[in-house]
Amino acid sequence: MSHEKYQRLIDTAKALPPVATAVVHPCDESSLTGAVDAAKLGLIRPLLVGPKAKIDAAARKAKLDLAGFQMIDAPHSHGAAATAVELVRSGKAEALMKGSLHTDELMAAVVKRDTGLRTARRVSHCFVMDVPSYETALIISDAAVNIAPTLKDKIDIVQNAIDLAHALRFPEVRVAILSAMETVNPDVPSTVEAAALCKMADRGQITGGILDGPLALDNAINLAAASIKKIVSPVAGRANVLIVPDLEAGNMLAKSLSFLAKADSAGIVLGAKVPIILTSRADSVMARLASCAVASLVAATRRESVAKAIAA
Repeated sequence: MSHEKYQRLIDTAKALPPVATAVVHPCDESSLTGAVDAAKLGLIRPLLVGPKAKIDAAARKAKLDLAGFQMIDAPHSHGAAATAVELVRSGKAEALMKGSLHTDELMAAVVKRDTGLRTARRVSHCFVMDVPSYETALIISDAAVNIAPTLKDKIDIVQNAIDLAHALRFPEVRVAILSAMETVNPDVPSTVEAAALCKMADRGQITGGILDGPLALDNAINLAAASIKKIVSPVAGRANVLIVPDLEAGNMLAKSLSFLAKADSAGIVLGAKVPIILTSRADSVMARLASCAVASLVAATRRESVAKAIAA
């Protein structure tokens, strides 16, 4: 299967310095192998955080040589998450990567009010999907963190996704706010929120992308469907960012693309002080590498922003 969209991301990230990445509790074969493979390509410089005995056992099982990798001992997954967050806070890591612990456990340490990695933005998740039949990479948000986001939450969800698209060097960011229909219906709250988000973009409250919505999925990604419905906009039929109404819709959309359209999905969490790589045991090797490449590009953009702010 061709992965040209992911390969372009990986090739771009390989030209950047490896990102110091705290890999949280990499105590199974898949998470440890993903970190080692990404390190071999020069995408990340892993700091392996977790129980040393368990990490060594996983390495033996996977026949991995961990010589040269920094290991930071932590007694259990909770401790590994807290230690990894502290590595970021002290400037020793520029990204986090989920190992063999629950996402909730990692995110609890990230969003902790006094010792976490909060910013003014709401934390949100994006899938960057390589769909073989679609011309561009697709960003889908939010399918993993925000269960039933409010309109206020969606402002940050949309802005995080737009900022990600810029970090990934999309030439134009075309954002479709999805619902079940393309008309505003007061009985369907997601259509009203979609219209509000588009007006916010018109007034500069959301920046960096072209927004349209509400749009049904077919009108967002298929030019013929948009034409039949007489929808004329720069987004309809050619969106590269899809904002879903809630986590259930996003999760079903992403998994439908993965298992029915043979798409790969790279996962990233945004809105914290550093990018957070979320991988699944079901992810392919290419998807894991793409997730690390995405984090590398986000971290590079963040470094540039900090440098500009200091220079100003």
